[in-house]
Amino acid sequence: MSGYLPVLDWGRRYDRRRLISDGVAAVIVTVMLIPQSLAYAMLAGLPPVVGLYASILPLVAYAIFGSSRTLAVGPVAVVSLLTATAAGAVAAPGSSEYISAAVVLALLSGLILLAMGIFRLGFVANLLSHPVISGFITASGLLIAASQVKHILGVKAGGHTLIELGQSLLPALSTTSLPTLMVGVAATVFLFWSRSKLKPTLERFGLPPGVSTLLSRTGPVLAVAVSILAVIGLDLEARGVAVVGNVPRGLPPLALPPLDLALWSTLLPAAFLISVIGFAESISIAQTLAAKRRQSIRPDQEMIGLGMSNLASAFSGGYPVTGGFARSVVNFDAGAETPAAGAYTAIGIALASLFLTPLIFHLPLAVLAATIIVAVLSLVDLGTLRRTWRYSRFDFASMAGTIVVTLAAGVEAGIITGVALSLLLHLWRSSRPHIAVIGQVPGTRHYRNILRHDVVCAAEVLSVRIDESLWFGNARAVENEIQRVVSERPDLKHLVLNCAAVNGIDASAFESLELVIHRLADQGIDLHLSEVKGPVMDRLAKSSFAEHLTGHVFLSHHEAMEALAPECTKRADRMTRQTSDAPKPSSRPGSIAR
Repeated sequence: MSGYLPVLDWGRRYDRRRLISDGVAAVIVTVMLIPQSLAYAMLAGLPPVVGLYASILPLVAYAIFGSSRTLAVGPVAVVSLLTATAAGAVAAPGSSEYISAAVVLALLSGLILLAMGIFRLGFVANLLSHPVISGFITASGLLIAASQVKHILGVKAGGHTLIELGQSLLPALSTTSLPTLMVGVAATVFLFWSRSKLKPTLERFGLPPGVSTLLSRTGPVLAVAVSILAVIGLDLEARGVAVVGNVPRGLPPLALPPLDLALWSTLLPAAFLISVIGFAESISIAQTLAAKRRQSIRPDQEMIGLGMSNLASAFSGGYPVTGGFARSVVNFDAGAETPAAGAYTAIGIALASLFLTPLIFHLPLAVLAATIIVAVLSLVDLGTLRRTWRYSRFDFASMAGTIVVTLAAGVEAGIITGVALSLLLHLWRSSRPHIAVIGQVPGTRHYRNILRHDVVCAAEVLSVRIDESLWFGNARAVENEIQRVVSERPDLKHLVLNCAAVNGIDASAFESLELVIHRLADQGIDLHLSEVKGPVMDRLAKSSFAEHLTGHVFLSHHEAMEALAPECTKRADRMTRQTSDAPKPSSRPGSIAR
């Protein structure tokens, strides 16, 4: 059962030392999570208390079912934005129907993740390539920051895209509340300062680096406390500074989510998107932290853990949750050793819901907006566009397309565009495989591209390396390229296909290969294969391929050349390598020779 309930594994070895480590981490994460939960609920268009609800039972559920020792689950910025977009499409923000839609999203996300984990469908998240995720997070960070400017200015505005937000904010600038602007700007400046300068400042006062690091993470808590005191002491609410207002005191209400099948069907696509994006973000964080302690993460079990967390959120009046980067890093740095730290954090949030909500009444919305802005702008990385452009034009196209569409058309359209572009560009690239004519590197048994190296070749034997699996999308391109290189060599008697990079051959490519054999045979040329991988050879052996093949299948390419062009290989073996290992001058500086 420990395979499905990881708590049975680490729970058997739980001792006093781990209890103390988890308890200390829980206190620190609790202090950090309270303002975050309130802020992200506001970002999702929900009452702030819903953020607290989504930070209690989900943490307990993950502690039981999750496989990461340090991942901290709860509301996060990107999922909050997706929730606002999906729920806003079916109800007005702030209405009871809107809150019901958010609860249904948590329920559907939980069911989707649970089913995907049980049926081991974690590979679906692999459709989100890193450039797409990076571009989406960057664009989402800019969108989220732009959406919070209205709270900093104290004006009314809205919109789901950067264009809509701009069109809504510009006319409202004349109604900016000066006290609200001063509070918002002060909080924003302080939070940015605390991220970069608070730690070295504390170290100058003699605090150890570890303690300084943890205290620097509590900047949002300090901003919340000071702003509440300022609102009370200076009566800023009477001067037009908007505050959170009444936050219900008490534990999350346990209730069944709305059983409205029409609403479920409407929100299902958005819930699937939230599930996949949330899982992709969470698993990357969990694996990064686990690697630092040489621990392992089971992706399918992670899906089950996140699924149960979302179900717990749905049944306690919350909204979709996933693993958060900032709080997980703090949890890790604070010394958390088991998921029990998350359960202790849940207790801390529950106590805050019972006893601290009257103080939250005077919390300025501008401070929560500043908390969100500072948190999400740390996720924006425009420099990755330049790095990706230098490395891969294809990945740059996916990333840039995701960013542009997300900003111009919304988060759902952006992520769908990114995935579609990634798949289309991958199909286009794999339909044009790299095919190289290769020769023997003098003094070695290695065979490399004749355009990159000084190699030895035989006039009557042509060696061709195909650097791609063969499938229906590239079968015709391979067929045409083989015919082209053969037509340039009138003395050719043997063609050897080096299949070291071929991981599979589908039915269409198999028929194309047979056609190549017959065409070459009509020209008096035998086709041979070398370095065929075992699984590929197994499939060929089950077919009629051996009956049509005019040549042989060789274990290594050097073995093929020794059999077909022995004089050439002997001459190459006698030659010194000299400069043969280096790329030819025509290749680009810094390129890797193949």
